[in-house]
Amino acid sequence: MIRTQISLTEEQAKRLRAQSEIKGISQAEILRQALDAYFDQDDLIRRVELAREAIGVVSSGYTDLAVNHDEHLADIYYEDIVRGRENL
Repeated sequence: MIRTQISLTEEQAKRLRAQSEIKGISQAEILRQALDAYFDQDDLIRRVELAREAIGVVSSGYTDLAVNHDEHLADIYYEDIVRGRENL
């Protein structure tokens, strides 16, 4: 583990001490758990944003994607192949 020092407000320090006593775990463990929860939430938000961006890229401009998704996907692949050959 890496030791670090942080500054808390008086209220934060008071609440942290109280939670430590109530839960029977160290203040450092409470802070580590809080950081893990923060990072997990941040990672989830990032994954959701990436998924939404990916969906937007594929569905952009198509009003019948639910019905004709295979045809649209084939068109996209075909366009990529044609562009790829032009760049050779």
